[in-house]
Amino acid sequence: MSLSTVRAAVVQAAPVVFDVRRTLDKLRDLTADVARRGAALAVFPEAFVSAYPKGLGFGARMGMRSPEGREEFRRYSDSAIAVPGPATEIIGAAARAGRLHLVVGVIERDGGTLYCTVLFFGPDGSLLGKHRKLMPTAMERLVWGFGDGSTLPVLDTPLGRLGAVICWENYMPLLRMAMYARGVQLYCAPTADDRDTWLATMRHVALEGRCFVLSACQYLLRRDCPLDYALQPAAGGQGDDPNTVLIRGGSCIVAPLGQVLAGPNFEGETVLTADLDMSEIARGKYDFDVVGHYARPDVFRLYVNERPAPAVVHVTAGPSDLFPPPP
Repeated sequence: MSLSTVRAAVVQAAPVVFDVRRTLDKLRDLTADVARRGAALAVFPEAFVSAYPKGLGFGARMGMRSPEGREEFRRYSDSAIAVPGPATEIIGAAARAGRLHLVVGVIERDGGTLYCTVLFFGPDGSLLGKHRKLMPTAMERLVWGFGDGSTLPVLDTPLGRLGAVICWENYMPLLRMAMYARGVQLYCAPTADDRDTWLATMRHVALEGRCFVLSACQYLLRRDCPLDYALQPAAGGQGDDPNTVLIRGGSCIVAPLGQVLAGPNFEGETVLTADLDMSEIARGKYDFDVVGHYARPDVFRLYVNERPAPAVVHVTAGPSDLFPPPP
């Protein structure tokens, strides 16, 4: 491969649901497999460490929460990870052993709140940054908090400018625009969306941003979950059959002019790879740069608030400095 070519991989696999240790063992083995394939970048699915709790109801009805639902959340919270923390050290060690960049979907615990987060690791094992999902979708809002504009990184790496947008965040035009403005070239889209329509979305993003899009989705079976996993009937349609498919994959890699380089795969756990010719990005922007020569800032302009938005701010200034008296 030339210096302008990047071998990238998307990993379509399931975690060991709610079991962080075994999930991290699986991640390490999958990363080693990707490294043997010569990839310099690997993208894991949304919420890979250690659960996208497909089909759980968490005991919620309008105005009601059940004790059983609270216990489901307690177990989910126990399987979330601190960032940084012991789990990120293990993931970083896997990246270092494989000498590659890793993009991994995790459930992050910060205080009493869980976040759907993507972590970026360098080939030296360092944690380069994170992105918290800004807008959980539907039932996700019951168990995940909302990210803010302070975790929207596009990282300048030797491979190219690397960023991530999670699942249905990809349907937020303004978020996509913010990523394009940061010059994203390797646009990672970890997801749990296994519909046939997802590929069309990924092709649109690639064409719109003139970037490579790498989307990794889980392939999750009922047997990947604990025996007491309280699957709702509508989730799989086959009760507790261990072969019930809860998330069927659909991972893919798409080039800047919309060509599908790998996938989608709906057959099972797999690793998809493609050699990305980074010069295709410049060729694509010849006739379309959505934040450059194809923009109309005199008509449309986006402002992005990248400041952290904590609930509590500790300051040393006196009240008069924060709230000056009226003149």
